[in-house]
Amino acid sequence: MKVLVVDAGGRGNAIAHAFSRSNKVKEVFVAPGNAGSNFFDKCKQARMNGKFISSIRAIDEIVEFAKKENVDLVFIGPEEPLSLGIVDRLEEEEILAVGPKKDATILEASKCWANDFMAKIGVPIPKYKNFDDVNAAKEYVKSLGNGVVVKADGLAAGKGVYVCDTVDEALNAIDEIMVKKKFGDAGNRITIEERLYGIEVAFTAISDGKTVKPFGHAKDYKRAFDADDITALRDFYIGVTKKFYSIKDVEKMFREGKLLNPNTGGMGAVSPHPAVNDEIEEKIMKMVVEPIVKKFKEVEGREFKGVLYPVIMLVEEDGELIPKVLEINVRDCDPGAEAKLPRLKTDMLELSMAIVNGELDCIEIEFDNDWCVAVCAVSGALKGREGLKPGYPADHYTNQPIEGIEKAMEEAIIYANGISKPNGYQTTGGRVLTVVGKDLTLEKARMKAYNAIKKIKFPGMRYRKTIGLDVPD
Repeated sequence: MKVLVVDAGGRGNAIAHAFSRSNKVKEVFVAPGNAGSNFFDKCKQARMNGKFISSIRAIDEIVEFAKKENVDLVFIGPEEPLSLGIVDRLEEEEILAVGPKKDATILEASKCWANDFMAKIGVPIPKYKNFDDVNAAKEYVKSLGNGVVVKADGLAAGKGVYVCDTVDEALNAIDEIMVKKKFGDAGNRITIEERLYGIEVAFTAISDGKTVKPFGHAKDYKRAFDADDITALRDFYIGVTKKFYSIKDVEKMFREGKLLNPNTGGMGAVSPHPAVNDEIEEKIMKMVVEPIVKKFKEVEGREFKGVLYPVIMLVEEDGELIPKVLEINVRDCDPGAEAKLPRLKTDMLELSMAIVNGELDCIEIEFDNDWCVAVCAVSGALKGREGLKPGYPADHYTNQPIEGIEKAMEEAIIYANGISKPNGYQTTGGRVLTVVGKDLTLEKARMKAYNAIKKIKFPGMRYRKTIGLDVPD
């Protein structure tokens, strides 16, 4: 069979890699993909009329490609094409597709709606309040005091969440989202939540609309920098503020707790999550996942088919860990998928067909007992023609030459997040490569990942050194 994976980054290449391991799959296309989509046997970056697909939003192009290549199955990675109705379009053309229909993507497309829905059906979530008025939101934050989370309502490519330590940070977040419109119309409304403290889990499940089963989990590392990486933080601050800071200045800010370590889409991940045992997994399924899928159909009249990814915070209450939902996503995690999918033993094609045909109850989902440690190499601070750019997750340079990918592949699995190959490999984004070490122990998996990533070089390259360690994040 021919499979098309719709995705542009590392998650899509990890999904394609999983499909390529099936004996029943002949070819795997990735659209739009990147130069790393060709790293694995049977996998290739999709081309139509000699050109790559223009973007994940190019629904017409993607559907046309699927028809032209007689693709048997399409698996959609990111939320944006799902929210644009790509599954609906593919099904209209009688092309099998894995992913929720447009009306089901509201679970991710509106954080305000999702909070209201979960509160209504009794799924544990933080205390929250939704706002469409800037002044009312600011007054509410002032009444709460320090320690809130401010979120843009709509899709913001994973960047519309501000975890705020102080009232001033929260007020600034409201301005960024609602006044400056940093995320466009996604910021017309916001939800303000209490800040929870506990163990965060990237938990995934898979559903055919009737049956829902666990689909693995990972520990994500979101902070851009290791907490004590003073030199890198200094370069970032200089690049962002356009002001000079000495090492002593930054060390003083660090001691005073004023050194902001920004959240990212993810700097790495570990799978399985070290804190999630069978008991915790069952608790998350019973208290969170099963009610969401069941009540979504019973209460809202909508069916969910595909990957459901609730971000969980395990919060201790009366000596017991309670799973509370920080947000819902209607697709696989990233970079959690890169750490999780190499461990998948179940045939990815058989699993996908079970979802499409409503036969998930007939298939067993298995992961091997190995550990995977995924470390992201990103575009860091770099001085060029436009001056010093701070690097991911802020402004960064692209088109930087990359060396050592082939050598790193001898030690680890390499998934490309943002690379091209006009001649040699070049960077095209903030997250560039995800290097995955896989072994029987966490320590050996870490060693493989870090030995491999040391073989890769590009100007401005940066990565965290603590992925796989038990560090605050």
